[in-house]
Formats: sequence, structure tokens, C-alpha cells
Amino acid sequence: MKEDFFKYQTQTTPHPLAMEISHAQGSYIYDTNGNKHLDFVAGVSACSLGHRHPRVVKAIKNQLDKYLHVMVYGEYIQQPAVALTKLLATHLPAPLETTYLVNSGAEAIDGALKLARRVTNRTELVFANKAYHGNTFGALSVMGNNERKKPFAPLLPDCNPIDFNNFDALEKITTKTAAIILETIQGGAGFVFPEKDYLKKVRKRCDETGTLLILDEIQPGFGRTGKLFGFQHFNVVPDILVMGKGMGGGMPIGAFTASQNHMALLKDNPKLGHITTFGGNPVIAAAALATLKEVTETELMPQTLQKEQLFRKLLKHPLIKEVRGKGLMLALIMDSAEIASEVILRCKDRNLILFWLLFEPKAVRITPPLTISEAEIRQGCHTIIQVLQEIEKG
Repeated sequence: MKEDFFKYQTQTTPHPLAMEISHAQGSYIYDTNGNKHLDFVAGVSACSLGHRHPRVVKAIKNQLDKYLHVMVYGEYIQQPAVALTKLLATHLPAPLETTYLVNSGAEAIDGALKLARRVTNRTELVFANKAYHGNTFGALSVMGNNERKKPFAPLLPDCNPIDFNNFDALEKITTKTAAIILETIQGGAGFVFPEKDYLKKVRKRCDETGTLLILDEIQPGFGRTGKLFGFQHFNVVPDILVMGKGMGGGMPIGAFTASQNHMALLKDNPKLGHITTFGGNPVIAAAALATLKEVTETELMPQTLQKEQLFRKLLKHPLIKEVRGKGLMLALIMDSAEIASEVILRCKDRNLILFWLLFEPKAVRITPPLTISEAEIRQGCHTIIQVLQEIEKG
């Protein structure tokens, strides 16, 4: 199968890890050689409840017995999608009340950018350097990495970068700006937090200029930082909220949420202002509904903050310069990119799954399932410290 993988399936890097998967359950992925791998990545934050969580699997199986895809988004009333969007609204502050379900976070970003231009009748978009919002053309246009964008140019016009956490740069948000789009916590940049009420200052500038604030919660969302969404740590409410990844409990989904008045603009002048065939798919929506219920009805979110403290307690070593992040969205910042890669690859050989971050080469990603146990955290951290001790001696 490995030979077929390289021959028939398009690759995204020169050297994929190419682990051949047998099955997965809970915090573990099993390969076809019978090895059991402790997963500290969770599908890059997507498997928020671990692998094959019973509540998610049950919801999927129940929906499979009723109906699958029946009609393009927004035409038929399908219970899982209605229930999901209604429950989501109960957990969000005003005016975030109406949700458009799509297939991925990047697709949701594109929808949010379109909505911002439609609401404001402006074209300019402001984004942050080192931002990552996905790889569709719209999302790529507001990515803060020119090296990755250049081969696909020209992209969307009127997209202008600023530095994250730079207060002076907020003057670049003007009455010509349709929206500023920010990750609440910058992911690819190394889990960078907004500092000194930065998001409040952004919100204030948006209110002054009639600009919409789009917050990308694709990675921090659905309990990963100890609250349902990362923005809830900062007492700021966006005009458009974008989500994905952990929303589906391992199933592919994205969404963007705004006020009912704003969302209504997508249904007329022109009609079908935004459309998707499979967005709101009933099986996927059932999985997302089960995930949202599990995250909000249990103690997972407060436990996430307790688990963060355990990670911080156990991961102390001279080669670790900093542990960034919040909850179970953590990054170890190492002395060098070489050490970071060495840690990831050596831990892989010891059946512990870690991963890189896009724009911070010295970072080691730790984003395990929210359901990970204390014993599993201790086991994985022990492996990391062992590897670091070997690297230090070597």
C-alpha cells in the first residue's frame, strides 16, 4: 500500500511520515505493524474528543440509518444541521446567532471574507503577518507568508498585512477596510497570544472605522483553550466567527457565524451569494452536534486547563526555552529548528506522535485530544524528556 500511496495519492511534502494506519481509538493510533502510537497531535487539533469517541460514533451510525445527502445547503430542513446551529447560538454572545455550515475551515474563511465585503461594500482586507487561515485562494490571500503565496500569485487584490500585537499598525485599518481577519491565537506562527488588550484595541478601531472583525477560531475553538472559543478569554466579540477542525470530532466541517442581519445578505442580490453542495451534511452535522454536546455538557473544558498545568510541570528541560499556548494548544519552543525536528522524529520512533508548526521552525506541536488522560500525559512527557536528555548528551 505504501508504494500505491506514493504513486497514486498526491503528496504535499517531499518526505511524508507515511505511517500505514490500521485503526485508531481514544488517544492512540495503531499502524499495520501492530505498533501503538500515543497521539499528542489529534489530527492537527481536529480530533478534539480523540479517535472514534463513542458519542460521536453513535451519532454517525444513528444518522446513517435515516438519510445521507439529500439536497444542496439551505434548501431542505435537516434536523442535525438545525440542532447544531441552534445549540451553537446558545453558547455564543450576541450578535453571533446565525451559522453557515461548510466543509472545512478554509472554505469558511472564504465565506467570511465574502460576507465582509458584502456587508460593508468595501474591498480592502487587513490580515496579520505570519497568519495562517487555510489554502484556498481567499484564505491564501490573507496568509502572512509571502514565500508560500508567491507561486500562486496574483491573489485577491486589496489585501494588506500588519504585524500581530503591533498597536501602531492598527492605524492601517481605515474607512476603506471591509474587515480585519485575525487568528485569536496565532497558530502557525508558534501559538502567539494577543498581548496587553490587543484584541480590545482592534475591536475599538473596527468600531471607529465601520470595519468588521473576523476572528479565526479554527484551531483554538471547541474547548481546546479551556473555553469554547479562544476569544472568550479576551472579552472581545467578533462580527464574524470562523470555526472548523475540532468542531466535527474527527469529521470534516467548517462554519462561519454572524448576526442574522448580516447573514441575510447572502440569500439575495445575488441569490445564492454563497453556496455549497455538501455543507451541513447530515452525517457530519450529527457528529459535530455530538461533539459540541460532549464538550459543553462535561468537565472537559476545565480539565483542559488542569492538563495544561500538568504538561507545564513535566516538560522542563534546558533545551525547552518556552512552553507557549493555552489549555491543550501548546508549543515547545526549542533552542533551534534542528533540535525541534530531532525531538519530533525521535519521539516518532518511540511511538509518540508530535508535529511541526508552519512558520515557527523551533516549535514542537502538542495538541492532544481533550480526552487524554493524566497517565497518558505523563507517559508522553516522559518520552519527550528522555529524548531531550539524549540530544543534550549527544
